Amino acid sequence: MGDGLTFPELIARVRAGDEEAARELVRAYEPHVRRLIRVRLTDPGLKRQMDSVDICQSVLGSFFVRAALGQYDIDAPEQLIKLLATMARNKLVNHVDQQHAARRDVRRNEKTSANALDVATNGPTPSRIVSARELLAEARSRLTPEERYLVEQRSGGRTWNELATELGQTADALRVRLGRRLKLLAAELDLDGEI
Repeated sequence: MGDGLTFPELIARVRAGDEEAARELVRAYEPHVRRLIRVRLTDPGLKRQMDSVDICQSVLGSFFVRAALGQYDIDAPEQLIKLLATMARNKLVNHVDQQHAARRDVRRNEKTSANALDVATNGPTPSRIVSARELLAEARSRLTPEERYLVEQRSGGRTWNELATELGQTADALRVRLGRRLKLLAAELDLDGEI
């Protein structure tokens, strides 16, 4: 990791909303995610509609919001790669399902030039940063006070066991309950839907 950060420190800073840590994570892991997407994105019609960059940005956006909400316990880079790969696979499947459900014929879509699809950047644009902040604020506003407390404490680096001891509950019960709530919230905010 850059700046002499260990992996757990990087994840803790990402959870706390540190933009530099988020950029570092993107620099380190985006190539893995894009490679996986390119391998799975084999349909030429879908390739004309989307690029690995589109899906990758959607995956990372969902990851950052969910990480900031304390949903993930990630201790090693391998776990993060596996999580991002699963998210990418699911985003791609969701997009394909949406295309088929709407009975879209991708052959009828207007072909675009390679330049029109070349929207990749080496960092988040100001609009993406603002959009992510607004999405995170909206997600937090929909949480109960207890859920917000758990999210804040997790973002601050507290473990489930510490919170369970404090609140007189089991760590698994807290983790599962918050996980279910965040999953519902992700569906409400369409974090797993449109690319």
